[in-house]
Amino acid sequence: MTLIIDCHGHYTTAPEAHNLWREAQKAAFKSGEAAPPYPEISDDEIRETIEANQLRLIRERGADMTIFSPRASAMAPHVGDQKLAVPWARACNDLIARVAGLYPECFASVCMLPQSPEADMTSAIAELRRCVEGLGFIGCNLNPDPGGGRFTHPPLTDAFWFPFYEVMCELDVPAMIHVSGSCNPAMHATGGYYIAADTIAFMQLLEGDLFSRFPKLRFIIPHGGGAVPYHWGRYRGLADMLKKPDLQSHLMYNVFFDTCVYHQPGIDLLADVIETKNILFGSEMVGAVRGIDPQTGHYFDDTKRYVDALDITSEQRHAIYEGNARRVFPRLDAQLKGRGL
Repeated sequence: MTLIIDCHGHYTTAPEAHNLWREAQKAAFKSGEAAPPYPEISDDEIRETIEANQLRLIRERGADMTIFSPRASAMAPHVGDQKLAVPWARACNDLIARVAGLYPECFASVCMLPQSPEADMTSAIAELRRCVEGLGFIGCNLNPDPGGGRFTHPPLTDAFWFPFYEVMCELDVPAMIHVSGSCNPAMHATGGYYIAADTIAFMQLLEGDLFSRFPKLRFIIPHGGGAVPYHWGRYRGLADMLKKPDLQSHLMYNVFFDTCVYHQPGIDLLADVIETKNILFGSEMVGAVRGIDPQTGHYFDDTKRYVDALDITSEQRHAIYEGNARRVFPRLDAQLKGRGL
């Protein structure tokens, strides 16, 4: 029996007290005052937000578990400074840990990082260690553009990131490359900025030689890889022009795409262009696109039905749903084996 593991979920329905505290924290920062204490949030409040939303949809849509992280658009490292970013990341990650503690069979935790634009990766390293070593998290979300649409950070292949990569490899955890909200009015957050950032990240990796230095490093590029699968010929050609190895040997032992693509032709193309070993099932449900597709009568983000409809072997489908996730997230694999799965 195959486990259906959704690699891409966010706590978009967090308790209102959590969201109100964030607004109070930002207001206090602007006025130069101390932020109020974080509110008491009961287990029942968490259960209410999860059971009516993500957990209900996991069950209704036939999945088994979700790899769960804080709401992407609310991570917002460009808001305030590092003194704001660190307690916000801790609060968000602690909430994710509580969800996984209440529903360990249904949620595995992934952390956000305090990546204020002016900061180095020291605080991000500390938070990654706290979450993985102390709270049992299995991975992280790494923001390649903490400026929120300004793209002023060095490419992912730059030495700026290397101290963080060293700890990722030490802890044996992957990162989903995921930006947050856009402060650039020319970039719609989920329709423009996310897809552009995914594509930019892939091209940065193509131009560099990161994985010869960090062969154990693993990245998931979400939203189906942005524009990359659709333009695979372009990137193969660019690799050739830049005197890089072919994409399979250069990148695709270390880079993976999810299935957060919200129509059947898009999933068909993804599976046709990208090798099965590089595809992880994901939905980002209760996320960027929440409505019902009038052409099908089903929710856009019910991506399992698209994968079920693919003309692939049972072995390939098992890899997309379970096998690849367990390989990319070895700490998840260990947790599942500890439960006899």
